[in-house]
Amino acid sequence: MEQRDLLATHFEAHRDHLRGVAYRMLGSLSEADDAVQEAWLRLSRADVGAVDNLRAWLTTVVARICLNLLRSRGTRREEPLGPHVPDPIVRREDGVDPEREALLAESVGLALLVVLDELAPAERLAFVLHDSFGVSFDDIAALVGRTPEAARQLASRARRRVRDAAPVPDPDLARQREVVSAFFAATRAGDLGALVALLAPDVVLRADGGTTRADVSVVARGPRAVAEHSLGFAALAPFARPAVVNGVAGAVVAPEGRPFSVMSFTVTGGKIAAIDALVDPERLARLDLGDLDE
Repeated sequence: MEQRDLLATHFEAHRDHLRGVAYRMLGSLSEADDAVQEAWLRLSRADVGAVDNLRAWLTTVVARICLNLLRSRGTRREEPLGPHVPDPIVRREDGVDPEREALLAESVGLALLVVLDELAPAERLAFVLHDSFGVSFDDIAALVGRTPEAARQLASRARRRVRDAAPVPDPDLARQREVVSAFFAATRAGDLGALVALLAPDVVLRADGGTTRADVSVVARGPRAVAEHSLGFAALAPFARPAVVNGVAGAVVAPEGRPFSVMSFTVTGGKIAAIDALVDPERLARLDLGDLDE
């Protein structure tokens, strides 16, 4: 019993890191937690006496679990139901939550997660493990059943996709907030011209209403299309509460205290390059939004 308690203590020391790996791999908080729990079960049954680096061992275990989950997703999916926005990580701008901060430290923006969702499972694993967590291509090769050079090529292809499709947010969160605040002000005022001026030429808006609110699921591209779509929800703009969503400026829209959407804004060069909105009430209900609706 004492040995198991010691093992559990060591595992807990790596839990936040493992959740970060799984979240980058899966884009789902619940699936990430399931993957971490499965890793614990495997650890508790394994003989790890000869393991020199438990963190590295657990990282590869979680990665293998996530790879299998991604592959099973591919076999289950037939026709896409519409745009998919990964689970957001949300906190108040004036709040501090150590658990969320730890996960955010190893997480990514929603716009990047959307691009990662479009990669093949092996590409996603190679990119996430190598570029984000420094795992060697020798270790990645063993996970995907390929040579180290082939694993390197997987990561390289993924890196090109990410570079071409995922905008990099400006580093100044306060400046991001100014732009997002101006977006909601223009929306409330019904000012199409002001909205268009805030949007990058290649801006994309993705809204995921799930199966319950499929009517609001949409992908809009270009300043005018995004601005016009946003004005369609102008009545909700007064209920937007500032939040940090996956490390960037965002909002929780909560009329009468009931969350309607979580929105993430990728601000690049002072312009909004991407808006990702989760509007699915079933998934919103599973998120820990705390008192964000106050």
